[in-house]
Amino acid sequence: MAAALVLVWTYLLIGLLSEFGGIGAQQMLHPLIGRVFIHTLEPSSFLDLPDTDPRPNTLVTFHAHLLGHPDLPRWLRYTQRSPSHPGFLYGTPTLEDRGQQIIEVIAYNRESFETTRQRLVLLIGEPEGPSLPYEAEFLVQSHDVEEVLPSPIGQRFLTALGGLWVPGELQLLNITSALDRGGRVPLPIEGRKEGVYIQVGSSRPFSTCLKVVGSPASHDRCTQGQPPLLSCYDSFVPHFRVDWCNVSLVDKSVPVLPGPVPTWGDGILEHDPYFCPPTEAPDRYFLTDALITLLVPLLVALLLTLILAYIMCCRREGVLKRNLATSDIQMVHHSTIHGNTEELRQMAANRSVPRPLSTLPMFNVRTGERLPPCADIAQVPLILDQH
Repeated sequence: MAAALVLVWTYLLIGLLSEFGGIGAQQMLHPLIGRVFIHTLEPSSFLDLPDTDPRPNTLVTFHAHLLGHPDLPRWLRYTQRSPSHPGFLYGTPTLEDRGQQIIEVIAYNRESFETTRQRLVLLIGEPEGPSLPYEAEFLVQSHDVEEVLPSPIGQRFLTALGGLWVPGELQLLNITSALDRGGRVPLPIEGRKEGVYIQVGSSRPFSTCLKVVGSPASHDRCTQGQPPLLSCYDSFVPHFRVDWCNVSLVDKSVPVLPGPVPTWGDGILEHDPYFCPPTEAPDRYFLTDALITLLVPLLVALLLTLILAYIMCCRREGVLKRNLATSDIQMVHHSTIHGNTEELRQMAANRSVPRPLSTLPMFNVRTGERLPPCADIAQVPLILDQH
């Protein structure tokens, strides 16, 4: 018994040690409100992988969730193209998300089934520098969201946008997959991508080129199937293919005046000549309506029953009238059938009586012979040909 208890406690201790050994160190990150946050989940930072290859071909998947909750915060997203690619945590926090949030990431090694946990402590704070009231959003059709999240690709996009806007003042505000905005998964054709929305902010006003692209006249041309108005050179070519019909510009430099504050009344409606509800309702008794609803169908059903009973019971022709209307030959035939039936029933009740005349052997027309009277008529068949 003691040996069994020692063995059980040994297994429990080994399980606890393996559980605690799978928890990695915490990592402090500092997302900014209104700025895009991108964190790459590399398999080498979670699992003990060989150093022969800077990125070994090891299948690793991740699962991220807010500590104490089954899912991520509403502003944070996770994506990973395949187990052989790194994962990404990305999103843009808002003012409501200010403070500290702890994200727990679990890495699974699909080959060795090794599991490792790591906690990311996110300290969300206010951004530094000037505000970015001018925001522009572009739909890039030539990339997926995983291809834009790495830092070099994002910087290349800002550099290309500098040819249309004032360079040096541009910052990424948000990156969203086109699938999250209602897009469809493209067919597996070479060069077809899902698309990604990139939102950029700046402290400088929009350029003339962007204003022309975002003008109502340009959108009207797009709705008619014509190319949009582009008064400058497309600096995104050949690295990015931008859908210029899906460019949206937002100017937050002009403060929006608040609307009038509603005044709370006493809850009583004012006098309205078109709405005059009755102040008093007279008493009403529904006994008459109930009686009419119930008695009228019952009376109609009773009347129909009486008419049917009169037709079926009181207008019969009678036996005497039937016999008078029937021919004598038919009545004799009918009486004969009844007499023979009664005779057969009596014979069946008492087998000792002589056989009835209707069952005696008849004269054989073909041979002209008759059976002798002393013959055992009980053994003679009704038809003489049946020997």
